[in-house]
Amino acid sequence: MKWQGRRQSSNVDDRRSVSGGKLVAGGGIIGIIILLVNVFGGDNAQLITPVLEQLQGKQSTQTEAVALSKEDEELGNYVRVVVADNEDIWGKIFSDNGMNYKQPEIVLFRESVQTACGGASSASGPFYCPGDQKVYMDLAFFEELQTRFGAKGGDFAIAYVISHEIGHHIQTLLGTSDRMRQMQEGKSQAEANKLSVALELQADFYAGVWAHHNKENLEAGDIDEALSAANAVGDDAIQKKMQGQVVPDSFTHGTSEQRIYWFKKGYTTGDIRQGTTFDEIN
Repeated sequence: MKWQGRRQSSNVDDRRSVSGGKLVAGGGIIGIIILLVNVFGGDNAQLITPVLEQLQGKQSTQTEAVALSKEDEELGNYVRVVVADNEDIWGKIFSDNGMNYKQPEIVLFRESVQTACGGASSASGPFYCPGDQKVYMDLAFFEELQTRFGAKGGDFAIAYVISHEIGHHIQTLLGTSDRMRQMQEGKSQAEANKLSVALELQADFYAGVWAHHNKENLEAGDIDEALSAANAVGDDAIQKKMQGQVVPDSFTHGTSEQRIYWFKKGYTTGDIRQGTTFDEIN
């Protein structure tokens, strides 16, 4: 993506130089379990607190100053440009539809962070917390995406994930997340999971809408990077890789095919009214 020399958002809280507190427990298999439950967290970020409490018990963190390398600083600047593009595009889309867009904040951290949804570690993956309307990301996740889950990598994979999480912010502003939770009441776990899948796929769709309206800044290979990331984090791909079998009733984010389809639909149409995932997921 063409980003150097372009506007950077002021809504990025970079805590990487002061975070880095290590949880007493949480690495190894516990970290992997939490990652699989919460990757691209969405409203499921609210699950982080009870999971951590049950598996890790009460814990303390220690923080120390960590100098940012030149590469770290450049990556932070890239994130600021991606966030600025989201601000501009969603601000216009909302305005065109007679609505006001409230910009979210993106928090960059290392290893652990406290949020309005509770405490989380890097193993939680990037997530959106509706409690404070912030997106939380440890950028080390993207190395995991490549080395553990086989994604192609590239800077646009980062843009896709940021835009997906901002998609959850859109759902909060539009009331979709609240309606989804109401629809889940009284449903079986399998039926509730289907609604969660619809929410996640709509966030993928919104990421595609953002990419559609940002075409002038895209470069060859960018969309392939996004699709590779979407493929890597499909529920079926993760389950097959980590447990050797696929259990469709336990899906909460959608298959690789679904995630790719909805991102591409958003990218092709650029029309937020086409994100009808709740109508089409059975």
